[in-house]
Amino acid sequence: MADPILRLGTRGSPLALVQARLVRAALCAAHGWDEDAIEIVPIKTTGDRVQDRALAEIGGKALWTKELDRALIDREIDCAVHSMKDVETVRPTAIAIAAMLERADVRDRLIGADSIDALRQGAVVGTSSPRRSAQLKRLRPDLATVLFRGNVDTRLAKLAAGEVDATLLAAAGLDRLGRADIGVAIPNDVMLPAPAQGAVGIEARADDGRVLGWLDEINHAATYVCVSMERALLAALKADCHSPVAALATVEGRRIAMRAELLAEDGSAHVAGDGNGPIGDIGLAAALAGDLLKRAPSPVRRLFAA
Repeated sequence: MADPILRLGTRGSPLALVQARLVRAALCAAHGWDEDAIEIVPIKTTGDRVQDRALAEIGGKALWTKELDRALIDREIDCAVHSMKDVETVRPTAIAIAAMLERADVRDRLIGADSIDALRQGAVVGTSSPRRSAQLKRLRPDLATVLFRGNVDTRLAKLAAGEVDATLLAAAGLDRLGRADIGVAIPNDVMLPAPAQGAVGIEARADDGRVLGWLDEINHAATYVCVSMERALLAALKADCHSPVAALATVEGRRIAMRAELLAEDGSAHVAGDGNGPIGDIGLAAALAGDLLKRAPSPVRRLFAA
């Protein structure tokens, strides 16, 4: 068998491997390659190894990317696949976000009840997301949340064992794993999703023109524009893993619109806003961030760096 044309790095979780295979299929279709032309290289990340603490306590989103970054820069792999929601806002200059696949369902899915209103009084919900926790408590101040990490099957097993009354998972991940029948999708006007939720991105070395060119052929332009705008909002807010932020950008013709929400950790205060402008309006994210912070109650504003 011939040597692979491309080495594709990925985390080793079941969902990450599914996403890597989606990228491989897209590249093979775009370039007429056989599957053997692309080697999928699983890499164990710190985020996969440490499951008993919140990400924010042990290094944030870099726990999902630093080992893949090192492998990419050291030329052990040619590109890396990520869930864009897990990629920190500031990236190494040597690495470029080269492409994104078409975005999947951006919504959260509630598992364990037919709706948030249907949860029993004082119900316990498992989640590792500050955004989901804050949004739930804003809607239902009586609810309690507990740290819930691990892959999809691990979380579902904890739920089945009765550790919690319900949990929330991204619809996109469940769908990609063939679990579309699990849970109830929560409308975006009830719970706005995390920035970049539902998007799969591929990074490459910024100076590797050959690989960047190959990846450009599978880039979904509308997804790339929207996710980049949502990430620009995070950058303008100086948000981190402790910051409950929700945002969703959409392309409407030649314009882009974005809604966003900032919350206090306990859901007791929040601020929401929206903005729109021509595609390519680099000032839109910063303007929306400024408006949100200007109007934010102090319990919300203090979570974001000045």
